[in-house]
Amino acid sequence: WGRGAAESNRSPPALMQASCLCGSAPCILCGCCPASRNSTVTRVIFTFFLFLGVLVSIIMLSPGIESQLYKLPWVCDDGTGTPVLQGHIDCGSLLGYRAVYRMCFATAAFFFLFTMFMICVRSSQDPRAAIQNGFWFFKFLILVGITVGAFYIPDGSFPKIWFYFGVVGSFLFILIQLILLIDFAHSWNQQWLGKAEERDSRAWYGGLFFFTFLFYSLSIAAVVLLFIYYTQPGACHEGKVFISLNLVFCFCVSIIAVLPKVQDAQPNSGLLQASVITLYTMFVTWLALSSIPDQKCNPHLPNVLSNQTAGPKDYETQWWDAPSIVGLVVFFLCTLFISLRSSDHQQVNNLMQTEECPPILEQQQQQVACQGRAFDNEQDGVTYSYSFFHFCLVLASLHIMMTLTSWYKPGESWTMISTWTAVWVKICASWAGLLLYLWTLVAPLLLPNRDFN
Repeated sequence: WGRGAAESNRSPPALMQASCLCGSAPCILCGCCPASRNSTVTRVIFTFFLFLGVLVSIIMLSPGIESQLYKLPWVCDDGTGTPVLQGHIDCGSLLGYRAVYRMCFATAAFFFLFTMFMICVRSSQDPRAAIQNGFWFFKFLILVGITVGAFYIPDGSFPKIWFYFGVVGSFLFILIQLILLIDFAHSWNQQWLGKAEERDSRAWYGGLFFFTFLFYSLSIAAVVLLFIYYTQPGACHEGKVFISLNLVFCFCVSIIAVLPKVQDAQPNSGLLQASVITLYTMFVTWLALSSIPDQKCNPHLPNVLSNQTAGPKDYETQWWDAPSIVGLVVFFLCTLFISLRSSDHQQVNNLMQTEECPPILEQQQQQVACQGRAFDNEQDGVTYSYSFFHFCLVLASLHIMMTLTSWYKPGESWTMISTWTAVWVKICASWAGLLLYLWTLVAPLLLPNRDFN
């Protein structure tokens, strides 16, 4: 069942392809990526499973798919209100928000199963590591089976309960996104400062200044646009308070980031990281304002049809508004970063409970890579926490569910309504993110005996 790329190359092509479906992760890509790391390819394939579920959800949200499916009398309602296929799946669950909830439930359940199963895996010598890094055909069948079963879940209280699971999971994933951004900004700043010192060139300092200025400029422009489009004179007081508070908070953390004491205790802190956090905070504030259930204060509200029980003529869903599209792009980027992040990203490694490879093992891996073979880089210890990685994908499934449904809450008969719950969750997530970033700045001062390098 897949003893590695070296043995597979001596097998007939048909047997090699079959073994790759059930074997190790690098075996699948051995033809185009012979020096792939087992851990990296595994994360990429699991992320592909998630993106496949997202693609299915987007297709089911497409108005064209909905209208064409309703034109098939042997699949859906025949126009009289009586399903043609008695005893079969409710066609309404294949469409719109109902399909998104069930598809994301399936992906979340799939990754939660692996979250529990992969707890405390220490190295690839653990038998469960073989399941993590192999048996891809059977894992795909499990995902398909869970998905089919999810579409048979009766409506009942499922949408209302699952909505709150999505709210909590999305809140946590927003915080993970912020941690990834902090890690990315720290690594970026550290690398460019190191190159500026090594090459004695001011061009790297100029680059840092340019991007810092760009991010702050975009943040200021975002604040202006938020006041223009999401507030009205004498109204929309909540939106004005949210924008003003987050602007003040971002200004405060930017000042704290460059204080001399903070700089001494945290040399890697600076305005680049603060500018990235400020821009992300403005983005989350935008998402929050786009969920306000008031047409005067939310220009996106009239563009989303909430009736999900319409018939064949007027069954339509529109989620392609700017907040959803930008949120989808940010989701893809952050999820890919979780999958492809290297051992150089220390904060993500700490979050994932990862370990550095021992020098001897690293040298052996380089020799194997030079020979053009896929290699197992987790014999002496896993490079990331299997369980926590799957938990991140669980949260990602819940977050994309809320993003695709515009954070609308299912009502009676699957009518989707906008509520203040989504607004407060996003605003609280932005505040929690700012507090988290503030803690990374002041922790070395408050806990001087600990090593924060």
